[in-house]
Amino acid sequence: MTRLSPQSWMTAPETVKLMAALGEARFVGGAVRNALIGKPVTEVDIATPLVPAEVEKRLAAAGMKAVPTGIEHGTITAVVDGRPFEVTTLRRDVETDGRRAVVAFTTDWTLDAQRRDFTMNALYASPDGEVLDTVGGVDDLKAGRVRFVGDAVTRIREDYLRILRLFRFHAFYGVGEIDAAALAAAMREKHGLAKLSGERIAKEMLRLFEAENPLPVLRTMAHVSVLSEVLPAEPNLARLMGLVAIETANFSAADHLLRLAALMPGPESAVPPLVFAHELCERWRLSNLQRDRLQAIAVNDRRFAASLSARDLRRLAYRLGKALTRDLLLLNWARDPDDAVGWRALLAMAEAWERPRFPLTGADAKRAGLSEGPLVGRVLAEVEAWWVEGDFSADAAALNERLRQAVRAVG
Repeated sequence: MTRLSPQSWMTAPETVKLMAALGEARFVGGAVRNALIGKPVTEVDIATPLVPAEVEKRLAAAGMKAVPTGIEHGTITAVVDGRPFEVTTLRRDVETDGRRAVVAFTTDWTLDAQRRDFTMNALYASPDGEVLDTVGGVDDLKAGRVRFVGDAVTRIREDYLRILRLFRFHAFYGVGEIDAAALAAAMREKHGLAKLSGERIAKEMLRLFEAENPLPVLRTMAHVSVLSEVLPAEPNLARLMGLVAIETANFSAADHLLRLAALMPGPESAVPPLVFAHELCERWRLSNLQRDRLQAIAVNDRRFAASLSARDLRRLAYRLGKALTRDLLLLNWARDPDDAVGWRALLAMAEAWERPRFPLTGADAKRAGLSEGPLVGRVLAEVEAWWVEGDFSADAAALNERLRQAVRAVG
């Protein structure tokens, strides 16, 4: 029998209160999986044979808030002293279409386990830590084997997102090669990914990019043509390899969106980087913030070299901003990794540099003789460009003289 040693999330007052209120419940999924191998537990999910109405009744009796976040699938979010827990009734799938399921509730823990995706996610633990494993999940977890519960093709056809989850879970928990039956099923059913919403694909892929090193899994996905089902062109895996190496060498945290940007092809590709970024953002339904970052990288890529002078770096950083400058330095370093000393120096300069504020305004232009209108902006832009090219060294007197000259020129 496998038993969890006492965990802080199990003995937390909120958890104890909730389990006491439910009476019939076990911890399930990620919390149990991660605790068994010593990984951090960030979310605590609970399974119960109680139907949703009974769960709500017991929570109300205990003075706890119940939010019906997924009640059609038996899920209620219990909020205990401000801490949320997902509580889900045991269930079995009645009908599936590759994206969503119609479920029926059950009191059978074995049936509930049979409808889950991977054996390592079909583990339950009682409040005192006794683990219930009806599918061999403990052995698979310890062996680093991401294996589907039951028949792999059947599990995938229930929800095609499980193809991407296979690769993501292997990146985080797998050891060695991907389970052969799981990989064969993913390759066979890959066209089902077209049925999924862009939001679900994006969420799963971006989580994959958070793995310590997603490259081995991405190479496998490319080899079995799964990656081509979710990306608009052949990815630049070599540059991603360079970026991961830079992150590792510099103890930098993984930036999942920058890693995604590293996959964009070069301008010589059949699908140019800006087209790649646009099509990817449309397909994955990325947020405006994510879209703007990816498209800015695509437009400004290749502007940096390790031999860039400090003056040219400041000029580019002024136009692009510190965040985009950092992105581009890292991505160009990843493409051209030989001069690590030069790239590291440029990054340090970019991080330390404070962008100066252009001191002239529309009021200065009017005092110099311009009337209101678009000409004000054009003249100020010309003077600002002169100031930037001069490495921001011109003082107020020199700037105002340059402004007067520009006004006379358009006079």
